[in-house]
Amino acid sequence: MRIGLLTEGGYPYVSGEARLWCDRLVRGLGQHEFDIYALSRSERQEDEGWVPLPPQIRRVRTAPLWTAEDDGGGRGRAARRRFAECYGELTAVLCTAGPYGGSGPPPELWAGTAEPLATEADRFRNALYGLAELARDEGGLVGALRSEAAVNALERACRAPGALRTAREARVPQLLAVAAHLERALRPLSLDWYGDDGLGSVDLCHAASGGPAALTGLLAHHFSGVPLLVTEYGVQLRTHYLAATESSPAVRALLAAFHGRLATEIYDRAALITPGNAHARRWQERCGADRAKLRTVYPGMDASHFTEVGESPRSADPDTLVWVGRVEPAKDLVSLLHAFADVRKEEPKTRLRIVGAPAGPEGTAYLGHCKALAAQLFPDVADGLHEVGDNPVSFMEIGGPEVPTLADAYATGAVTVLSSVVEGFPISLVEAMFCARGTVSTDVGAVVEVIGGTGLVVPPRNPRALAEACLALLRDPERRERLGAAARARALELFAVEQNTAAFHGIYLEIVSHSPVRRVVLDATGEPLPFAAPAEAHVPGRWTEPAARAVTGGIPGWATAEPPLATADPVPASEGAR
Repeated sequence: MRIGLLTEGGYPYVSGEARLWCDRLVRGLGQHEFDIYALSRSERQEDEGWVPLPPQIRRVRTAPLWTAEDDGGGRGRAARRRFAECYGELTAVLCTAGPYGGSGPPPELWAGTAEPLATEADRFRNALYGLAELARDEGGLVGALRSEAAVNALERACRAPGALRTAREARVPQLLAVAAHLERALRPLSLDWYGDDGLGSVDLCHAASGGPAALTGLLAHHFSGVPLLVTEYGVQLRTHYLAATESSPAVRALLAAFHGRLATEIYDRAALITPGNAHARRWQERCGADRAKLRTVYPGMDASHFTEVGESPRSADPDTLVWVGRVEPAKDLVSLLHAFADVRKEEPKTRLRIVGAPAGPEGTAYLGHCKALAAQLFPDVADGLHEVGDNPVSFMEIGGPEVPTLADAYATGAVTVLSSVVEGFPISLVEAMFCARGTVSTDVGAVVEVIGGTGLVVPPRNPRALAEACLALLRDPERRERLGAAARARALELFAVEQNTAAFHGIYLEIVSHSPVRRVVLDATGEPLPFAAPAEAHVPGRWTEPAARAVTGGIPGWATAEPPLATADPVPASEGAR
């Protein structure tokens, strides 16, 4: 079958989220054909190019989310009226109370009955698809969404009777910020991806994330009836809550209402939803996802890089703690350094290695702060009067002379520590499990689900608890080795790439088998075939004779035409992007 893989800020670009997972999925499902529809997040990401693409990718189409050409907005009176009605209705839904925005739902609307909830969902759905159909008819909505009329419609919705108190408090700067965010979030409406020569020609849309990527699949389902599969390892609504902490209450409430409504519509229209862990699943259920549609599929990771380290756990330094990841405030390295100070009081020979690169300017500043704190807490100490002093805390990056590879980072220590205060799916923790390392982690995100009793878990922001857990494993090598062996077995069973691709292969077949036939294809005798591309068509030999023929009368030309190949040459990937 032909899969439309929908990504945002990730595959096939060299840097981006879920890049490695998507690449492993595509390469592991060589029996299917893939069309990639990618939304980029920055000009730098586009300049870095693509990873090498496997032959089963037939076509790549890209569009930027970071910029959009203004189409002028010079439409006729009827089009302006349609936009005012649809956009006004959409903003009215966001400003009236709902389950995801502001200070909560008014009792007179939401308490005791599900009917108002359904009514508001229908209003949002009709407004969203009305804008999508207008964008298709007019060739885009960028100019209209950036117009003064859009801001005025938002202001009227905020000032209308029954609007949220936080929405009524919005002033001009807040209104402009919300309107700009909505314009960016609704840019997929203006894309030309949804015709018979685009997503309308695939058998299944697989969105690798929620938000804009899933919105493109939602529109393909609306215009062409293409079934939609949504995979989320980090829920977009949760990401908004974490990222919008510095915004005003009015901006946060309105944007939370939009993301919540969009998530509800995506989950309602999706054929199946595959959260990457139970933590993401709970968020999806909170956003209205039907439990019958949810299938937890853990992300597939390549365990072969860690085989040598995992099979020789005793080669590690028994007095060294290791932290691996992206350096940023959410990782709470400050608590780790304070915990290590308590460890050093009990075990003076212990060392700490922090391996990772800073994530953006904020990460660079945070790394500088952590280095200064380490120098303050641990002055350089020399064993003798004539020897050079050394700090027990070392900062390094993967690719350097001390840790040339990721596996070498975990090989340097016997205990791996995760000190985060915010975490989705802890990739570094799974890597440590592949390496059969004893682990000490904070109880955030999906940590408890991933570790499954094969490591020690402590509360976040508790340096003393973190120190005691580290000391427990440092002082008990037998327990450390036993937990490490159990962790490696669990990781190989649940988180290896083979389990991930096998699960999605079955899900693809299940969704297509339950979806209405959108393309009428007949065999040589004139009998209809249940699938446009029979499964045996991918089996080597003469299995496909006599050849099937597509019905041309009344059927679009895309049913028989080959899609164009990607015109850009792929750029080699850097494995260091995480």
